[in-house]
This record gives sequence, structure tokens and C-alpha cells, in this order.
Amino acid sequence: MPEELKRGFGYWTILALSIGAILGTTLFFGASIGAKYSGNLLIVAWVILSLIALYMAAIFGELTAMFPKAGGAYEFSKQAFGKFFSFIIAWTAWLFGSISTVVIIIAAINSLNVGFSDFEGFLLSVGLIIVLNIIAYFGAEAGAFALLILGIIMIGIPVLIIAKGITMVNPANFQPFFSHEFSSVFITLFFMAEAFFGWEAATYLAEETKNPTRVIPKALLHATGIIGILGLLMLIVTLGVIPWQQLISVEAPTNELAGMIYGSTGKVVVVVGIFLAMIGTATATIIGMPRLLLALARDKLFLEQFKKLHPRFKTPHNAIMFQTVVSVMLLLLGLANYRVLLELMVPMAAVLYISTVVALVILRKKMHARERPFKAPLIRIGVPVVVLFFLSIMVAWIYATPGAGISFQTSLSLIAIGIPLYFLVELYYDPKMITQINDVFAYATFFFQKITRSGASTQKKIVDFLGEDIKGKSVLEYGCGVGSLTLKLLEAVGPNGRVYATHFSKNNVKITKKRVEIREWQTDTLNYGRAQIIHDPEQMNRIHPDIGYADAVVSVGVLSYIQDIRKVLKELYVILPVGGKLCFVEHTDFFHLLPNVDWLSNNKTIERLFRESGFSVKVERKKGLLWNRVFVYGIKYSGETPYI
Repeated sequence: MPEELKRGFGYWTILALSIGAILGTTLFFGASIGAKYSGNLLIVAWVILSLIALYMAAIFGELTAMFPKAGGAYEFSKQAFGKFFSFIIAWTAWLFGSISTVVIIIAAINSLNVGFSDFEGFLLSVGLIIVLNIIAYFGAEAGAFALLILGIIMIGIPVLIIAKGITMVNPANFQPFFSHEFSSVFITLFFMAEAFFGWEAATYLAEETKNPTRVIPKALLHATGIIGILGLLMLIVTLGVIPWQQLISVEAPTNELAGMIYGSTGKVVVVVGIFLAMIGTATATIIGMPRLLLALARDKLFLEQFKKLHPRFKTPHNAIMFQTVVSVMLLLLGLANYRVLLELMVPMAAVLYISTVVALVILRKKMHARERPFKAPLIRIGVPVVVLFFLSIMVAWIYATPGAGISFQTSLSLIAIGIPLYFLVELYYDPKMITQINDVFAYATFFFQKITRSGASTQKKIVDFLGEDIKGKSVLEYGCGVGSLTLKLLEAVGPNGRVYATHFSKNNVKITKKRVEIREWQTDTLNYGRAQIIHDPEQMNRIHPDIGYADAVVSVGVLSYIQDIRKVLKELYVILPVGGKLCFVEHTDFFHLLPNVDWLSNNKTIERLFRESGFSVKVERKKGLLWNRVFVYGIKYSGETPYI
């Protein structure tokens, strides 16, 4: 059973998180971009966007009520589409969230407008990322307090501007209202859409929310409605005080507006408030995103280290630390151009949100009997409208904006990186994929080993460990590869001995059989033991049932493939006599970059697992140029535990 997250979030915390996650930077900085394309029709664009956003909130609400789990959009896609596509959606969501977090933090620092140098801005950004991730690390209580305080600020700043600014609105600024062609609204929608992105963030916290099937749908709708109303009033005040012809040249419209309404002192207060509001948005995303990695790790679609929860705080601490490192790396890449990043993010959002609404349609048919504590209305009309909305703003943007095609291709390329990542993860965990890859590369492996004699030193260490006592005995080679060690073992056991060589790949077994036959044919005298070579497609889960006894067990390069190490060790304990030896060798730290299977990363963990199964072991690690090796030497004990 997976470890349980701590349920500490209530309605007000989820509402604050939803406001923070949904409230994008365009509410404060996007008015000038929108006015450039559609003038006063920016208000119409916002109304359309708000209605679409409310419907998206209802869709996420229904899906979360159906599947109140940490994966959010990934969980919905998993139930609707299957493994591969759900991974791509999860990768897109994670990429989208990671980039948006960095953008928000950079925008927050730039909003202060205090003349930081690039290096000072970088250091401050790193500091903020670390502090916000520390808050996420310490769990529900720390996160809830921060979100509630920042949520009040996020609402307070627009209210402060609207309250006095509405009295300064000049109706003449809205004449003529239809200052641009109506088609320009679609381009504006593209650049303003980010103001509402982020419904998925609250869904990642479903397992940490009290009564999530009711709280999350309610909070999403309320948060979206609040942002929609505040945003509309903010735009009316902005355009009513600053004509759109002037607004298009203003880099930070909300800051400018605050100065006009409250003067220099009031402007400072609002600027600081906007900074804190955007920090609240970043906090909401930072708290939610590690739960997506946790959900992937639980399903073995990401490194299993990320499913671990902190023993005290009950947070996915490894995922949070990984998130911190990635965010700092994105900063180092210099992804600080607001508009460029916006153009990368929106296509990712379109993929994420279109797949979500399509998932709802599929799940309504596929799981029509499943309980739905909350249900989105008018699904037959609403879903096509949402899909057409995202497609139309994408088309309008690509058609009307120079260079948009390149940005679109770049965004899709970043999403496409998820395809090879999926197969790498499958190769890491999925027995079927592992078998297929081994079958494909079996002959290449054989050729490489014949040319380079790679593994010869490892084979010698194994045979030396078994010693002369192995003469006339039986040995199980658990994972024979292409038979290089098999030949050494047949010679070591002698004519009265036997070697059982098993492997999950048919081609590896074929090569091993052929090599044994050739060696026997080439040998004048009978110096070799008898070989029983077995194809076992279930090898990663068991010891083959035909092997009832072995005096020793050896294995090279199979430990990381085993699906249930405790089960396999127990079966080995049954077939070995007291004092029977085993020697496992595993390649680790590939290219000194890729992480290992979790339990292979620590010598004490390895020793504990083997000891619990009745083996006393000694673990040694040998460094190599491209990867390292782990040697596990052991014996089966009975009674008092012997030490090696």
C-alpha cells in the first residue's frame, strides 16, 4: 500500500490555493498586450475568457470528484486514455507548471522595479524558489498559513485599485468601443488566457484535502468566479483611466495605474502587493506540482524515489527537492522573456486542457455508473465550445503573429521530449518492455562482448568467489545474458556438475544455447558440466519452478529488473542449502547521471533486504568510467548469523 498523504487542507486553504494557481500574471501585466491587438474589445475578450474558465473549473471539479487522487490531470487521462498518453499529459502538465513558476517569480521580481542587476535578480529568484519549496516541504500547516495570507493579498490588491479607480473612469475612453475588428479578440484571448490557467493545481492536493469531492469543485468555481469579476472590473478601470492608445506602450499597466490613483506612496504599496500576489501564485504551483511526480512514481512512470513521503511532514520531499533543482536550472537557462515564455506555455496549456475535457466525455461513457458528487452541466455543448476555443485562439495567434509558428513548433517539441522519456521509464520498470529491448539488442550485445571481452573481470570475481568447492555441484545462473558467464560456470563445475541458466529474453537464450553447443563440439574431452538453459518470461518475478535445488546462485545485471526482490530472495532461500553461496552483480549509476532502482542505492538497504530473507551478505561497489558496479556476496545461514 502506498504511504498516505496527510489530510490538512480545508475549503479556505484550497480556495486560496486555487486563486493563487489560477491567477496569472496577465491580470497585472497583460492588459497592454491585449490592448495592442483589440483595444477596448479587450473587455469582450475577458468576458468570453471568464465564461470558458468557469466551464473549465466545472470540468475539473467533476473529474476531481470522480477521482480524488494526487495525480490530477494525469489521473483523469490514465482512466480515459491509458498509460502512454497519460504520461505525455503528465509530462506536459509538469513542464507547463515548471516553466510558469519560473516566469511568475521573474515577473514578480521585475515588478518591484528597483533596478536589480541581472546577477542580483538571479540570486533573489533562487532565494525565493528555495524559500517557497521549504514551505512546501514542511507540509499542510505551513503551506496553508502561507496560502491564506497571500490569498488575502491577491484579492486585496485588485480590490484596492478598483475601489478608488472606478471613480476616475472616463467614459470617453471607451469611444469607439469597437475600435478593432472582432476577429482581433481571438488573438487577445491567446495572450490573456494565462490569467486563468492553473485549475489543475488544486486537483494535485485531492489526497491532502478534507472531503475533496465537495471542497475542490466548490473552491475551483468560486476562485474562477472571483478572478473573473475582479479581472473585468480591473480592465474597466484600467481602460477607463488609461486610454488603450496609451496603454499599449505601458510595460507594467497595474503599477502605472496605481501611481495615477494613489500617488507615489500608494504606488509603492500596490507594487509590493503585486509582488506578494505573484509570490502567492508561485507558492500555489510549487505546493501542487510535486504531487504529480508522486502519482507518476506510484504507477512506475517516474523514478520510485519520488513516491516517498517525509516521515514527519508527510510531504513528497524527494519530489520537492527535485523540483527545486529543476527550477534553478530553468533560471540558469535564462528563460526570462515574458512574452516568449507565454507563447511556449499556451500551446502546452491547450494540449493539457483539451485532453482533460475529452477525458470527461470518454469517462462519462466509460464509467457512466460511477458516482459523481459534482457534475458539469451541458456537456454536449460545453465540451465542443471549449475545444473550439483553444483551437481558434491557437490558429488566430499563428496566423496573425510573426514568428508564432516557430514558437508553436518549439512548444510541441518540448512536449515531444516526453515520448523518449516514456520509453526510458518503461525500459526501467516494465518487464514486457525490458524483454523486448533485450530481444532486440541480444545479438548486438553478443557481438560487443566478443570484440571487447567486456565483463571478463566480473566473471573471474564470481568464479573465484565460488571456489573449488563448486566442482561437481549445481549452480543457478539467474539471468544468463548471452552465455559468457555460463561457459565459465560449466567449466568451473566440471563434468559432474550442472548449470541452470535462465533468461527472460528468447534471443539471449538462443545465443546461449548455441554458444554452449559450439563449445561442447570444440572440446575433445568432457571438461564441462551439463547445461540446462531455460527461457523464463516470468523471471523478473520468480525462480523458475523446474529448479528445485542449487548449491550456488549467481547473477549479473538482473537485480534492477526484479519486480519483487523479497519474493525472489525467499524462493532462492528455499532452493539453496545452508551455507549455499550467492553472488549478484549489478551495473549502477549509468553515465553517472541516471538514478538507480531505489533499494540498490544504499548498501545498508541491500544488506537488510538479504538478511531479512536469510542471507548474510557483503556489499562492495566498484567505480567505472561510464557506470559503476555493485557486488553482493552472500551465504544462506541458519541459526546464528555468520558474517562474510
